[in-house]
Amino acid sequence: MTMTSSQNLQPSGLYTKDQRSRRDATAWTVVQGILAPLQFLVFLVSIFLVIRYMITGLGYDIMTLSVIAKALLLYLIMITGAIWEKIVFGQWLFAPAFFWEDVVSFGVIALHSLYIYGLIQGTIPADILVWIILAAYASYVVNAGQFLWKLRVARLQMEGAS
Repeated sequence: MTMTSSQNLQPSGLYTKDQRSRRDATAWTVVQGILAPLQFLVFLVSIFLVIRYMITGLGYDIMTLSVIAKALLLYLIMITGAIWEKIVFGQWLFAPAFFWEDVVSFGVIALHSLYIYGLIQGTIPADILVWIILAAYASYVVNAGQFLWKLRVARLQMEGAS
């Protein structure tokens, strides 16, 4: 890609000046800023309930509800994130600045969806569902780390622009 001054590109930054302006102006940035920590909080409660179930065999129903809540928040954050990406970068998903985060997000969604599918269909035993959700949660932690890293990069870019 050739960088020209008309594109307002930062040589090694995450956002161009125009993209940063769109990011800062859209309400979807605030929505993402609310949903991401909420999803993480639900994840923490849910992983505790999953581990408790694995150790004691107790609380399957509440664990299942927590996993469903986590999955629903994941779907919501993916939809609103796609809207955010469209506004900021001009495409619904896989913008170059967030390509790998989106790729891993689809893996996270696939694992959560497999859990929900198995739960609804009753075709996957509970002990296997627990392992599926543990894999989903491990991939979610990787994905959350990716986004935290990008948040740090964006902050460093802002500091450098000041």
